[in-house]
Amino acid sequence: MDATGLKAMQAPLKEAYRDDASRALITLRAKGSIDDQSIACKVETGRALAVAGLHPATGGSGLELCSGDMLLEALVACAGVTLKAVATALEFKLGAATVEAEGDLDFRGTLGVARDAPVGFRAIRLNFGLDTDEPQERVDSLLKLTERYCVVFQTINTRPELTVSAKC
Repeated sequence: MDATGLKAMQAPLKEAYRDDASRALITLRAKGSIDDQSIACKVETGRALAVAGLHPATGGSGLELCSGDMLLEALVACAGVTLKAVATALEFKLGAATVEAEGDLDFRGTLGVARDAPVGFRAIRLNFGLDTDEPQERVDSLLKLTERYCVVFQTINTRPELTVSAKC
């Protein structure tokens, strides 16, 4: 897809959202069920069933997916799609590109071993490998816009309102 095709595809959506902001508010959902045989959660992905379990650093077998890995994978997926869309819109000359995310966890927090150890990532690094001969200012612009419009990056970065509830 080129810039013209992308803009043509998105133009009616942008216009509709400008005319009626409520049309742009969409609730995405994820659903899973607790496995009754092991410490795992079966997550419905829409394409297949993903089984998430404990990371080996917390006693898991390593056979199930780690939700921390899944978070980084969601970041990579979103950042990659966003980078490609922004590059297309900017008519940025981009050959091959790679996206990598890595995050640092202190499992003492998750296991309750040390109260001062955080539960969750203490740092996440997102790195792109770009095959381009574009000038550095265009690369900087591409990265700035990718960061700005990447839903997963901005969600992690801005800490949305979170609630937890249970239905019994």
